Amino acid sequence: ALMKLARENEYEERLHFISLGQGQGSKAEKLIKLGRETGDWVCLQNCHLAASWMPALERIQEQQDANAIDDAYRLWLTSMPSPTFPVPVLQSGIKITNEPPKGLRANLGRTFQEIQEETYEGCSKSREFKKLLFGLAFFHAAILERRKFGPIGW
Repeated sequence: ALMKLARENEYEERLHFISLGQGQGSKAEKLIKLGRETGDWVCLQNCHLAASWMPALERIQEQQDANAIDDAYRLWLTSMPSPTFPVPVLQSGIKITNEPPKGLRANLGRTFQEIQEETYEGCSKSREFKKLLFGLAFFHAAILERRKFGPIGW
């Protein structure tokens, strides 16, 4: 969804991703600084895996000077629910949740909602491609539904 938004706003080349984890804090700080200066978008993924770096993120957010930040700059954070996520960072941003669809029909609907018509028609064997795609999407949706039950029944 973020890549689609960047593409629609012609920001695809100016969107930078970094997956947080051990030793990625300094790289993330540099990307944030670059984004603030140039107006690029920065996406910090898996913030829940960098619990030790969260106080640094809070400090960065609190010490920012609004006048020195490019108006086009955006900081995107992705995380699983985590008790270590700094409350001030949460309170100062817009929060969006992405819940998985419930049910086989909803899973299939979400999959096919993302696919453009050109994807089908761009294939030389369009009919076979559609059948294969449906079978794969159905299998994927069934596996996602089975995941709810864990090892029971497998």
